[in-house]
Amino acid sequence: MTATPPDQHTGTGQEGHDGQDEEGSVGGASADGRPDPYHREPRSAPRWVRWTVVPLLVLVPLVYALISAEQSRGSGEAKQKQAAISHLTMAEPTALQQRIYQVPFPDGAKSPGYLETNSWDTSVLYAQFTTTSGGLDTFLAKIGTSRYALRSGTKALTGEQTETAGWIFKPGRDLKGVARHQVGDKPDHDIVVDLTRPDLPIVYVASTVNFQHGFGGGG
Repeated sequence: MTATPPDQHTGTGQEGHDGQDEEGSVGGASADGRPDPYHREPRSAPRWVRWTVVPLLVLVPLVYALISAEQSRGSGEAKQKQAAISHLTMAEPTALQQRIYQVPFPDGAKSPGYLETNSWDTSVLYAQFTTTSGGLDTFLAKIGTSRYALRSGTKALTGEQTETAGWIFKPGRDLKGVARHQVGDKPDHDIVVDLTRPDLPIVYVASTVNFQHGFGGGG
């Protein structure tokens, strides 16, 4: 007697059921189609939040950039003011400075003073001293000029130069000056001489070296 083989199951029904279980709830509903009580749809931000936060995201970096720029500008202005109120050192410039700027102090010069300022392309030596009549002639000759080139007034020095050095020229003084702007690598000289006392002239000179033209110093 031959035994009848058990039925062969394809497993299609069971697989379909298992597939449904694996998918779980879809679109906020459970596997049997009922709403899932634990599912929450994402909420959009209230309109007032969007109108408040978005402008802040734009304005805050802009305000920060403006403040930084103002601070940078203020720092630059402060440095310029600090340079403008610098005082002369009441001594003769070093021998090297006198040679570079070609400002040879006469022997026996009295009340000497100087101030050196520097920028990325220009350096200026402001110097003053009291000398004798002969000392003035010697000084002017060494820088390539003479008394005959002096003209009445203080126009040889600019307002910026006198302010930086702290020089104040009072009315009623016998003031004469000369400006020597040279071509090439030699420094420019702007000079005012106080001849109120001819035997004790006071010399004020601003010697400017421009690095764009190059400079090798004087002999």
